[in-house]
Amino acid sequence: MKRRVRGDGAAPQLRRRLGRADARAVPEARRALRELLIRWGRAERSDTAELLTSELVTNALFHTDRGAVLTATVSARGLRVEVRDFTGHLPRPRPPDGGERTHGRGLILVQSLADAWGVRAHGVGKAVWFELDAKEPPGVLDAGAA
Repeated sequence: MKRRVRGDGAAPQLRRRLGRADARAVPEARRALRELLIRWGRAERSDTAELLTSELVTNALFHTDRGAVLTATVSARGLRVEVRDFTGHLPRPRPPDGGERTHGRGLILVQSLADAWGVRAHGVGKAVWFELDAKEPPGVLDAGAA
């Protein structure tokens, strides 16, 4: 898994190639994202961001026969995570079947927890993305709430 983090004054960005057969891809993606969020000063968003990133990475590696590319970008507006794979099949959230299955719920989680999400077709493949809006740091009150 190759890692690249921008440090040129632009929005901090993480970009990783994820190998199809790399069992370490999901935990390493979570760790790298956590580090990015800590540098951004938004570690409180880490749990949700890591969970949603895990779902997208797992889906890309489980449902395709090639690797994927993870890109995470932070800005004043928030966090955007995108996982691009190289198959044209567009995913759709499926309602849980009510059983004890542990798969088939990833996009439902993304849909429920992300502030925005979607799928974008590419010439070869697609990108599934989510956004988490920047929240005020803990302890900061809205002027209208006081």
